[in-house]
Amino acid sequence: MKNPTKFSVLSAAAACLALSLSACGSSAPEKGGVNDATGSGPVTLTVGTFNEFGYEELFEEYEELNPNVTIEHKKAATTNEARDNLTTRLAAGSGLSDIEAVEVDWLPELLQYPDRFADLSDPAVEGRWLDWKAEAATTADGKLLGYGTDSGPEAVCYNAELLKKAGMPTEREEVAAMLGTTWDSYFEAGKAYKAASPDSAWFDSAGAIYQGMSNQLEKVYEEEDGTVIATENQKVKDTYNQVLKASTEDGLSAHLSQWSDDWASGFQTGAFATTLCPGWMLGVIEGNAAGVTGWDVANVFPGGGGNWGGSYLTVPTQSENQAEAKKLAGWLTAPEQQIKAFTAKGTFPSQKEALESPELLGQTNEFFNGAPTGQIFAERAKAVDVTPFKGTKYFAINDAMQQALTRVDVDKSDDAASSWEKFVTAVKSL
Repeated sequence: MKNPTKFSVLSAAAACLALSLSACGSSAPEKGGVNDATGSGPVTLTVGTFNEFGYEELFEEYEELNPNVTIEHKKAATTNEARDNLTTRLAAGSGLSDIEAVEVDWLPELLQYPDRFADLSDPAVEGRWLDWKAEAATTADGKLLGYGTDSGPEAVCYNAELLKKAGMPTEREEVAAMLGTTWDSYFEAGKAYKAASPDSAWFDSAGAIYQGMSNQLEKVYEEEDGTVIATENQKVKDTYNQVLKASTEDGLSAHLSQWSDDWASGFQTGAFATTLCPGWMLGVIEGNAAGVTGWDVANVFPGGGGNWGGSYLTVPTQSENQAEAKKLAGWLTAPEQQIKAFTAKGTFPSQKEALESPELLGQTNEFFNGAPTGQIFAERAKAVDVTPFKGTKYFAINDAMQQALTRVDVDKSDDAASSWEKFVTAVKSL
């Protein structure tokens, strides 16, 4: 959902990928396990990521441990930018990094082309991840195409100074109680805030709220057999309408497109008081709100629990350094490194051992008023009881949905009904 591109561009890229992959050449997979010794010859490994993975210091550490290895980091600003690069270069048969990060929402598309990615199965990593995390990257015949990085258990981040000005609670436990455990209670708290602070919004983006709500549905856009149900799924339409009512009729939204420059500036100007907050969002907020005081984390999430995001490291078969890339990917996703990444950028681990680590559970975050973020997100992870099915068309359909929400919430070019009809047309065009 990061900085959405035009739906037509996404559709064209997907079509190009599907038509071109059969003609793409690929290198034969190299041998080598995660625990094998690094070769003695010099090697440069390119790593493509997006947003904030918390890897900068880890890359330096790996180079110190392996003096013959040089790492070149290619970081895209958004997931959409990274996805466009991946699909384009995958179809072209060249140009990808030795390691490519893949976001969970577009992973199903890539699983259709398992021969384009190295099988990362290795006894050294068996049982490393939560079952659902590993299963999502495993093909029907047992190939593991991605090493899991983070997961995205969600809490609510809030600006305590803005709440204080509105005469509302500011302590974490009190804020959690005020927000409540349902979306209705979250929106009701927003109405009280808006009444006291008419110049500031309750939440940042209708698209972000929809993402949080839809990730609590078992099936959103597709049946497991591939049947598209997006436009007939009443739960999807109800969620769409509820979000836009809160945004437009109740005036709770800051009407910002998430990941836009205006959205980033909103953290500096106090444009909104709350934002839905998976662990990886901590680093994003801290970066955008540099110099701003008052941000904190409430150990609660409307609707009970939710997971937004989480990524994988893949090794394309284009790579000429597959064995070395596999070792680096295995090292980056080991429990010890995932705890370091969480410390750096809030990317919450998906590895069983890391989740039970006292080091993780004892983590606090100074920027967020010393919040016990390790404990909070561990509890938020336990609250997740739904993992939505996401099929091969999930990313494209969700992008069309985000555009539908943006037309109403940000652009104000449509009302909810007309924008929904445009969404239906876009889905039928797939």
